[in-house]
Amino acid sequence: MGALGEFLTDRFGPLGPLYAVGLLGLLLILSVLPILMKKQDDPLARFRDQVKPQAEARAAKGRTPAKQTLRQRRGSDKLDKFATFLEPKTEEEMSTARLKMTRAGYRGRHAVRTFHAIQFTLGLACLLTGVAYAIFASATSGISTTRLILVVLLPGGIGYYLPKYWVERRVQSRQSEIQNGFPDALDMLLVCVEAGQSLDQGIIRVSKELSAGYPALAEEFEIVSQEVKAGKDKTNVLRAFSERAGVPDVASFVTVMIQSQQFGTSIADALRVYASEMRDKRVMRAEEAANKLPTKMTLGTMMFTVPPLLIILVGPSVYDMLQLFKNFKM
Repeated sequence: MGALGEFLTDRFGPLGPLYAVGLLGLLLILSVLPILMKKQDDPLARFRDQVKPQAEARAAKGRTPAKQTLRQRRGSDKLDKFATFLEPKTEEEMSTARLKMTRAGYRGRHAVRTFHAIQFTLGLACLLTGVAYAIFASATSGISTTRLILVVLLPGGIGYYLPKYWVERRVQSRQSEIQNGFPDALDMLLVCVEAGQSLDQGIIRVSKELSAGYPALAEEFEIVSQEVKAGKDKTNVLRAFSERAGVPDVASFVTVMIQSQQFGTSIADALRVYASEMRDKRVMRAEEAANKLPTKMTLGTMMFTVPPLLIILVGPSVYDMLQLFKNFKM
């Protein structure tokens, strides 16, 4: 790397390494642009283009096509022409990406596409910022080749992986919130069922009560209630709830509810037993976190408590020994 930097400096001057890095970045951008701008033709669009002249002819004769307007009103997102670049290629990868975005709380139709667009744009912006800083640093003072590469590539990598880290943190935060609020939700749901309400009405009531303390869990319960109102099968709705939450406690609750519905057992009894178990598990998690505190505090204690204590206890003795040794030499 040093020999390459010396060669570029001798050939192109002090800014030779910077020119090489800028040319490399430009070549990478130019190599990506054809893939970015390329978009496969939509079969539905081709079919619409073929049918459109016939539909116009029928409309001129006084017959209005019933479904032509529905096809023309399909969503036209600004990122449609970059869909092949911004979306996963396989259905399995697409499903996994959608599930992760849903668990992070982003339920939009184009959430995956928007995430990849932000990731690409932020990475490119940080890369250009690093190039600008490298140009400024090279113009004002000398900069080594290794530092130049780090200054240019490191911000680009940080900008590219920052949205992914943000989504991961959102997923963990929502799952922690759902896990902490789930025992309280079960207790309220048990009270609603024992008061004479059905499970669907109890879920609606719980979603309203939890909106202030646990908004993520309240949102999931509200989605469950809306899907049940829409006529979807309750078993599929509960399984979708478990998949969206990604929490083991919710998965166990869904299994209990499905089995109670299939075997005809009392939902109130199942909720009472499971709510009690969830309360016990929450207490156990709190005790586990409390037991971890002494271990986590050991390093801080060793760093900030033991050295001052040693200075106070051993310091005077060391000082007296140094004075004695000094007097003995004299």
